[in-house]
Amino acid sequence: MSIFDLFSKRQKRARGDVPDVYLYDKIPQELRVQIVHIWRDVLGDSSEYHESYTQSREAYKFIVETLCREYGLFGLPGYDKYGDRNYLVELANFLLQEQNHERVMDAVELSFRVADRMGRSYEFLHKSSASERVDKAIEELNARFREHGVGYQYSNGEILRVDSEFLHKEAILPALTLLRDKRFRGAQEEFLKAHEHYRRGNSKEALNECLKALESTMKSICERRKWKYDANATAKTLCDSVFAQGLVPGFWLQQFSALRSVL
Repeated sequence: MSIFDLFSKRQKRARGDVPDVYLYDKIPQELRVQIVHIWRDVLGDSSEYHESYTQSREAYKFIVETLCREYGLFGLPGYDKYGDRNYLVELANFLLQEQNHERVMDAVELSFRVADRMGRSYEFLHKSSASERVDKAIEELNARFREHGVGYQYSNGEILRVDSEFLHKEAILPALTLLRDKRFRGAQEEFLKAHEHYRRGNSKEALNECLKALESTMKSICERRKWKYDANATAKTLCDSVFAQGLVPGFWLQQFSALRSVL
């Protein structure tokens, strides 16, 4: 669904009542409610009986049961062990009431991953333009994050922390787009692992995965361009090799050498 630039929003911008830094440990209530609306758009409303009821209910059931198993719970808020469970309501109550922001992001990440992987098929909800609907839902989620100044974005199946909007737009997103190519699958996994370690404050592990991603990327480039390289070569050797092949412009060599040293 389109995002409307309401009068109240324009007035807030005019007064300067917008976050000038990203929030990470506070998820505004308005954003939580908007996410529930997006869920109903992309995963359906399992409280309504129609032809797509079963698919919608199974999607919410999977999300709820996965969270319960990982948290060691029998049910989320509102769970009635004696009644017929409404998984959408149970999940929505969890999102609206949970105080731990990391668990809130667990629910958001898992639900959009389910939508991203299941919702693109026509068989899911039996609606045309299924993939386009999922893309719009993800686009709206990320727009809502920005609107509320919350420093996260959903990309490539994960919630990623955004520390600088410029850096995220100019460096991280292009890297993720490139790494989606199946030829960079190994580098993609290492890059996302580095992000996960970074989010958890594991700097040493994050740098280690960054180094692996750099090595895997250079090896993939060498294979694609048919340049000879040692499969067991380290980053230093691989950098020297691609530098010699002219892959990196001369005026960037110093920066790349510094990056290699840091990693």
